[in-house]
Amino acid sequence: MTYLPFILFTVFTNAAAQLMLKQGMLTLGPVATDGPTTVISLITMLFKIILHPWVFFGLCTFVISMASHLYVLSKVELSFAYPFLSLAYVAVAVAAWMLFSEDLNTWRIAGIGFICIGTVLIAQGGTTDHNSIQTSKQAAVQAQEGNT
Repeated sequence: MTYLPFILFTVFTNAAAQLMLKQGMLTLGPVATDGPTTVISLITMLFKIILHPWVFFGLCTFVISMASHLYVLSKVELSFAYPFLSLAYVAVAVAAWMLFSEDLNTWRIAGIGFICIGTVLIAQGGTTDHNSIQTSKQAAVQAQEGNT
């Protein structure tokens, strides 16, 4: 569990990025595709979206989240680290309910409960450190070479 803080940092920066993107799109309003669109108008619209402060900082936060995730992946098993990202669904659902008054009904709460239970179960099993995995693999190879 040495890397759990880094995993949780990845989760929460991922969730924060989603919330910033949502705020940016709420501020910009619906993307209008009415009428004839040209390549120039699509590019202009894309730049308007990307350069909006909330969207821009949301995208930057995604980059930070991805860098953190890459660090985590260099240290722990993918099958251990990746399921923790599902906790971002939990954080986003609760924050969207609080910040944007989005619906948090019984079905969503039940799903959040299952996600949390599943993440706890995954956290209980398996090896979390790449170094111990590599060491045990090397020891097994050396033992097998010694037997031949």
